[in-house]
Amino acid sequence: MTTAEVSDDDFQEILAQTRHFVRTAVVPREQEIMADDRVPDDLREQAKKMGLFGYAIPQEWGGLGLNLAQDVELAMELGYTSLALRSMFGTNNGIAGQVLVGYGTDEQKSAWLEGIASGDVVASFALTEPGAGSNPSGLRTKAVRDAGNWIIDGQKRFITNAPNADLFVVFARSRPADTKGAGIAVFLVPADTPGVEVGAKDRKMGQEGAWTADVNFTDVRVPDSALVGGTEDVGYRAAMTSLARGRVHIAALAVGTAQRALDESVAYAATATQGGTAIGDFQLVQAMLADQQTGVLAGRALVRDTARKWVTGDDRRIAPSAAKLFCTEMAGNVADLAVQVHGGSGYMREVAVERIYRDVRLLRLYEGTSEIQRLIIGGGLVKAAKSESGR
Repeated sequence: MTTAEVSDDDFQEILAQTRHFVRTAVVPREQEIMADDRVPDDLREQAKKMGLFGYAIPQEWGGLGLNLAQDVELAMELGYTSLALRSMFGTNNGIAGQVLVGYGTDEQKSAWLEGIASGDVVASFALTEPGAGSNPSGLRTKAVRDAGNWIIDGQKRFITNAPNADLFVVFARSRPADTKGAGIAVFLVPADTPGVEVGAKDRKMGQEGAWTADVNFTDVRVPDSALVGGTEDVGYRAAMTSLARGRVHIAALAVGTAQRALDESVAYAATATQGGTAIGDFQLVQAMLADQQTGVLAGRALVRDTARKWVTGDDRRIAPSAAKLFCTEMAGNVADLAVQVHGGSGYMREVAVERIYRDVRLLRLYEGTSEIQRLIIGGGLVKAAKSESGR
């Protein structure tokens, strides 16, 4: 079992400060974030000072050192507001930063982790391609050895924080898949390396302020020291482990967003009237609130249990996928009901539940679609049963 670096008392203080920041500094500026498609610089600076760019990075590298059980509690608070806030530092703490924490050499950690933890370096996770998303085995980006260097060629798509990135954690095929492994290696590529080109910022359905873009790699030359872990065979395992951990975090984020949608629904039901009667007095509205509340409570319990199993090492594959599947689907249902409770008002652009409805749709797609989670869960159960029966 991994021992927490942060005591319960200290963590409760971190959690309280984060909750205060989210609800008093960020929530009042959600419309500004949405309208400008960016998180204001002063909020970014506050997040840096609070250590949010490195909350999941170990303390020896300048982070707060939260374990995943603590991470999910923080994520549920961060999910309460515009998801663009969390997206600013999500890749530093999550899928990009954890590749370095778990698989980097001592030299690579020394070179990058302190900057990542402080927020001075923005790290991007460059895995997804036009033909390879939830399943990395379809990767086409290539890395070829050349006189003590590697030359990387390929295109990445939907890369979070790419327009702001200082470092790309790039997944590339170094050889065909064989009995030794998937043939996927991971490289640390500074954004200013010749041949790296970041495309125009994507225009998305929701999550305004959370920037994504294509990234092209054309004859990008990096030294051997850029190979994560110093070996080609680390890549696929690093991707799968980072994604599994990230799925628990996204599940918690979904719970936080669903809680916000529920709170907005209850507040509206208690104050809006129809024919002189508060709509919350109508039983069919109460039924919608009941379904929302039940989903949120179930999701929170599942996330906490899954995070605990990750920390103890009991389950780092099936439970993360189950939590991600249930919680993101639940958040979509809760957001849909929130719009229904609000009636026509819920379809208006300046109303919080309209934004939430658009924002949560992405949660069922990234870090593995709901369909991929079902395959991981179902396939994992069958594989375990066959193993037990000796087949």
